[in-house]
Amino acid sequence: MAQVPQTFFDALAVRTWCGLALESLGRAREEIDAINVYPVADGDTGTNLYLTVESAVGAVEAVFAAYDVGKPTLADAARAMAHGALIGARGNSGTILAQLLRGMAQVLAAEGETAHTDGSGLRLALRQAADSARQAVAHPVEGTVLTVASAAADAAGGVTHDDCGAVARAAYEGARVALAETPGQLAVLERAGVVDAGGRGLLAVLGALVETFTGEAAAPLVHQVSGAHARVAGGSPGDGTSLTSLADAEDCADAVAAGAPAFEVIYLLEAEDAAVARLRGRLDALGDSLVIVGGDGLWNVHVHVDDAGAAVEAGVEAGRPYRIRITHFGAGDVHTTGAERPPRERAQRAVVAVVPGEGLAGLYSEAGATTVLARPGEPPASGELVQAVRRAHAREVVLLPNDAELRHTAAAAAEQARTEGIRVALIPTRSAVQGIAALAVHEPDRRFDEDVVSMTSAAGATRYAEVAVAERQSWTMAGICQAGDVLGLIDGDVAVIGTDVTATAGTVLDRMLSAGGELVTLVLGDEAPETIAEHLEARVRESYLAVDTVVYRGGRQGALLLIGVE
Repeated sequence: MAQVPQTFFDALAVRTWCGLALESLGRAREEIDAINVYPVADGDTGTNLYLTVESAVGAVEAVFAAYDVGKPTLADAARAMAHGALIGARGNSGTILAQLLRGMAQVLAAEGETAHTDGSGLRLALRQAADSARQAVAHPVEGTVLTVASAAADAAGGVTHDDCGAVARAAYEGARVALAETPGQLAVLERAGVVDAGGRGLLAVLGALVETFTGEAAAPLVHQVSGAHARVAGGSPGDGTSLTSLADAEDCADAVAAGAPAFEVIYLLEAEDAAVARLRGRLDALGDSLVIVGGDGLWNVHVHVDDAGAAVEAGVEAGRPYRIRITHFGAGDVHTTGAERPPRERAQRAVVAVVPGEGLAGLYSEAGATTVLARPGEPPASGELVQAVRRAHAREVVLLPNDAELRHTAAAAAEQARTEGIRVALIPTRSAVQGIAALAVHEPDRRFDEDVVSMTSAAGATRYAEVAVAERQSWTMAGICQAGDVLGLIDGDVAVIGTDVTATAGTVLDRMLSAGGELVTLVLGDEAPETIAEHLEARVRESYLAVDTVVYRGGRQGALLLIGVE
């Protein structure tokens, strides 16, 4: 069915564009991964771009969901798109794409500039996107996504009328021509017989922009690099074009990898502009492929280094780094793994769990689970869960979302993993304490179905609660709360409204234990009072016979306290 075209840029156009871009990258992901040889041939550019846009889609959808009546403004949607891409950016390509979207949002969200909703605004947005992305890269290289973005902006700038569809189509055609020329600009691409993978991904995003404003799919890219090692830079297997063997790309990749840094380091950083300027200089001296994007106090830092610890320490000196991801390029990379190294054998069974804080991530990892960290306000996307399932490298996987709102996301991830031949069982845990109970009875040596039933039973027998601070005035099951009130939620519903954290937690615990219990689990957040665990342990010991208490440190987990009663 043809897409109903948008006539100008508004919030709905942003939503449509993001959704179509995600679909397009989903179709092209494997192809883009396959031609990924620069800056490091780690075969994940398509996947990283997909995850970055998936995060942007989630942020835009959240803005729309917040409106019961009407719809968000263009500024709301554009800022959400940029923020979602920023916090979800993966890899070198995803980080640059996040800055491209941020550059566009800076124009689209400008106050009092209604002209930015038409073709002239789109031209300005594409120009700002290309320029800001280039500035974010420490050492821009031609023949990459930066070249393709600049060509798109140049072509869009040549359109003399204000039709968004015409501007989008010109940008796409300019990018398509530039992408076809990338092998002539970057020797590593020419030797491998491929176009730039990041640029190919950007073309998919621009194709979605064309479809948003014209209702028609952009013309497919089919370009063959001349020479003996020609590779198709577009289309998909089975559409009349074909990808040649990866042998040439892999040979080239081995040459690139030989002198390349060993680690990719990515983290979000809360820091002031001046501190980030100093950070750029320090990281530039440590490694290469440095990209720092963002602004207004929040940044996404990407760099390739040999000393991953030093890169993180530099972030600590600049501000507060979090969501730190360190990837060793040699670990299981199809492009850098020598033929003499056999592929790692799959485990029979693994557990993948979403956890709300670093402390619990450590606890789950010690118990053998593969973890996905969910920061407050930053739930993982389905693609991130799929990546975790793949990382677990097992034939059978038990998935613990540990959040009622993640159930559908986890279900989508499980379905995707099943298409890849992995047997996945989703246990609908609604809290990390239920996940702890499930993990405690996990026995990988018994039959899969029996293990899943046992884990599900243990999770279901665990009542859960949390103590948190209200962010705004709202109506709850326990009455009206004000911003700053302490809330005690039992099984997801507000049951207690108080003013003191420890007192509220005590009341919640009493209500939970009134129905019986044998074990109380307390997970303390960083901002919980120092004495709360001691107080609650004493309360249980003095008032409830034969009830044990265990305490864990959850770190920065959103809630002040998580409580489980089994």
